[in-house]
Amino acid sequence: MIGGARQPREDGPPPVPPSHQGCAIRSVRVQLPARRREPGGEPRAELRDRHEDGHHLHHLVWRLDPSTRVCSSAVLGGGIGPRAWILNAQVPGGYPRLDPDRHLAEIAAAEGLTGPGAGLMTAADVAAYTTGHDGGVTATVTTGLGVRGWAAAPESAIRAPHRPGTVNIVVTLPAALSDAALVNAVATATEAKVQALLDAGLDCSGTPTDAVCVAAPEPGPDGGEPFAGPRSAWGARIARAVHTAVLAGARTAW
Repeated sequence: MIGGARQPREDGPPPVPPSHQGCAIRSVRVQLPARRREPGGEPRAELRDRHEDGHHLHHLVWRLDPSTRVCSSAVLGGGIGPRAWILNAQVPGGYPRLDPDRHLAEIAAAEGLTGPGAGLMTAADVAAYTTGHDGGVTATVTTGLGVRGWAAAPESAIRAPHRPGTVNIVVTLPAALSDAALVNAVATATEAKVQALLDAGLDCSGTPTDAVCVAAPEPGPDGGEPFAGPRSAWGARIARAVHTAVLAGARTAW
């Protein structure tokens, strides 16, 4: 995520006029074969590229089943709720815009994405994304560590200006999770991220703008899995998948 958190939207992205509000997206094309499902049936990230305001940039798109819920800290569509898509978009370093949620909505509109979605941003090279797989869980990570640090930082560090960096984590799994378990899954993914960064030899817990999305099916009458901590069945798989993806990304990003 880049920028502060916004209130979640349940009715899709903000309306975007034909001008794209100054976001000159000239082309969007597929970079990878359009196989949209992992072997286990989970949605697969599609790598796309675009030309925008003189920059050649990439983004990842997940097109989700209608019954999917997402829990996320994303700048667009954050919170817990049904989501039709997830977008992780690369932006240039020194990102000048103050409306990242609208910018993400513009990119989503250029992709033809409709309905409510979750959007993340990063200055990291999205084409260098890494993945981890474990027992039906897939973690897809983009890793930028130029502004890394510790979460519990002195007040002076909090006031300092931050350049875009960002570790963005998107987790998909086939098991329905309760609200509490979705929140637990975000915490588990974050713990695994920190473990991976330390295992990569980095002295940090992440960057100031890291974001996490966890996508899982809507629970039925049983309410879904009640736990997703690192010692629960699904939480352990989430932790291992995220650790694998972040460790691979950290070793190449720094």
